[in-house]
Amino acid sequence: MQIVDERDVRREEPVPHGRIGMSTAWRLTADVPRRTMEFRRRALHKGAAIGLHLIDHDEVYYVISGRGEVVADGVRHVLEPGMMAYLYTGEEVGIWQMGEEELNMIVSYPLAGN
Repeated sequence: MQIVDERDVRREEPVPHGRIGMSTAWRLTADVPRRTMEFRRRALHKGAAIGLHLIDHDEVYYVISGRGEVVADGVRHVLEPGMMAYLYTGEEVGIWQMGEEELNMIVSYPLAGN
């Protein structure tokens, strides 16, 4: 078993895939030995976005708070708290923060080879 406190892994950084704005990132599984999946929390600050990028694994975006617009292969959908987008291998995906509140979400996907 590995226990991780999010307070120990929190950092401010540019958003991945285009560096569109800033975010708070909690890389919760980064130091877990023998892990086979990624599980992280990310808050996109106002105006931030994870830009369009091709994924080589299935991926989940689960919204904790705020609003966002997710896109997968050109299809767009608004996500609100309690909603999840399941994204498939080979899709070009991205997500944009909307409104005044940060978009706070969980991102999870398998690591390469799993």
